[in-house]
Amino acid sequence: MPLFSHRSSSPLPSSYSAKPLKPQKPASSPFTTRTPFPVLVFSIVSLFIGLAGTIFAVSVIRRTPPVPVYRCGRSEDTFRSFYSSSGSRKLGDNNAGLTDRPKLLGFVGIQTGFDSVDRRAALRSTWFPSDPDGLLRLEQATGLAFRFVIGRSKDAKKMAQLEKEIDKYRDFMLIDILEEYSELPHKTLAYFKAAFKLFEADYYVKADDDIYLRPDRLATLLAKERTDAFTYIGCMKKGPVITDPKLKWYEKSGHLIGNEYFLHAYGPIYVLSAEVVASLATARNNSLRFFNNEDVTIGSWMLAMNVHHEDNRAICDPRCTPTSIAVWDIPKCSGLCNPAARLRELHKIDMCSKSPTLPPDDR
Repeated sequence: MPLFSHRSSSPLPSSYSAKPLKPQKPASSPFTTRTPFPVLVFSIVSLFIGLAGTIFAVSVIRRTPPVPVYRCGRSEDTFRSFYSSSGSRKLGDNNAGLTDRPKLLGFVGIQTGFDSVDRRAALRSTWFPSDPDGLLRLEQATGLAFRFVIGRSKDAKKMAQLEKEIDKYRDFMLIDILEEYSELPHKTLAYFKAAFKLFEADYYVKADDDIYLRPDRLATLLAKERTDAFTYIGCMKKGPVITDPKLKWYEKSGHLIGNEYFLHAYGPIYVLSAEVVASLATARNNSLRFFNNEDVTIGSWMLAMNVHHEDNRAICDPRCTPTSIAVWDIPKCSGLCNPAARLRELHKIDMCSKSPTLPPDDR
């Protein structure tokens, strides 16, 4: 017998075999097999589902992340969200400080509203940076972070317009509170709580959107050594309590105060130290008394907390000087009169925008 046998591919019988071969069944071809109809339908449906899933996944990856606005009871810093979600933006080692709760010398919340679009435009064309990189540079140069602070509106059109502005500038802190004049005391407390949650600052500044501010000089003021940790800095005032409902500064709870207000800061700008804000951040809203006027409300809490009142007239200067920090039309207006125009006028004055941080004698 040979060591290797060759198997013929022909169906004919081999001449080396003494036995007759049985007839072989014809080999079946895979090309002639019919696929059952249910299997065919299942395959087609699976293909469509797979394609749909792939298209959806690609669209989700390419879609611009939505700005998280007004989640119930929460606040949002659109600037930090912008940088944390923009992996393509390269700022080198300078953006290493963009942490969940970055440490700062001060956080400055510019209180604004839905009808203040012109004011914000004027600010961005003067002392307030007009883009996220500018905000970051100012923060690195002064130790101060600046944001516009705004609540929510029931008007869907206003909300849509705000989201467009957010997408363009990314310079807002959004807080979950109805944006109304009557809610200013509650908005102010919500602002301090949100700022404390998002930033670890030595000082927290509340400012209005109708003042001309020198960030460099504000930083110098906040960097000053102080012996009292519980500090309240502002342009302090007293005055008669307004009990006439027809007047602008009417105080509904005036009978609890008396004839004259206690010492408190003017509303356009004031500063609270971190220890003070920490106490407010942990307070329950229903444990605090709210008055009609926001500056009076804050002043009453400061009186109860036994803080140090630091009176500084440089943050309520009616004109630009070598030492002015905040300029506004005191006492004629609570802020600048006709602020959109006045902000631009002041910025053109060298004494306002280009004078040294400190006067020659103090450098």
